[in-house]
Amino acid sequence: MIRAVLDSALWEEGAPPSRPRAVIFDWDNTLVETWPSIHRALELTFVEFGMVPWTLEETKQRVRTSMRDSFPPLFGERWEDAALFFNKAVTEIHLEKLLPMPGAEEMLAELAGAGIYLGVVSNKNGDLLRAEAAHLGWEKYFGRIVGAFDAKKDKPASDPVYLSLSESDISCGHDVWFAGDTDIDMECAVRSDCLPVLIRSEPPCNGEFDEFKPALYFNVCLALSNLIRRL
Repeated sequence: MIRAVLDSALWEEGAPPSRPRAVIFDWDNTLVETWPSIHRALELTFVEFGMVPWTLEETKQRVRTSMRDSFPPLFGERWEDAALFFNKAVTEIHLEKLLPMPGAEEMLAELAGAGIYLGVVSNKNGDLLRAEAAHLGWEKYFGRIVGAFDAKKDKPASDPVYLSLSESDISCGHDVWFAGDTDIDMECAVRSDCLPVLIRSEPPCNGEFDEFKPALYFNVCLALSNLIRRL
């Protein structure tokens, strides 16, 4: 079970968490709002390959794993062609539709200024991911930005988490927080022996995280940095 702390965060029953040495973040819809560009690129890809497009809500529910894990079941033998088409489509629109989540940059600046190592692990194509970070001027906050295909395996495997910490002397453990907005992020955190942290406006629902439970929940980015400041 998790319980309230302050007005905007939850943690597991028991002692409060220890101050992290590092925080690894998911990217899409954790630090930046990207559902519009992801959905539009998927919509164009489905139409191009003769499939019925998903609704926006279906996109939000179904987009979890990386392209190399999710596209083969969707597109079969043509998955690599579909991946190329999707990447081209999203490349044309992703920067113009990119919006930081409220308080995200302020949170990152405070954590980095406090000497906490920051990284990114995303299932977005690594080149697109780093282009978005550069567009926002956020590269300075992160030791390593890891996207799909950068590591041997993608999230929820632990490989990209290890890679994200490679510019530091920090090893995975509960003084490394992994923050994201989906069940895949919580699974990745647990598999990497990091502290699983959920950041999103909606609180966790009953039964949603039965297998891989978040240890902490924040409804906004600044709630995370506010708590760390008090630890």
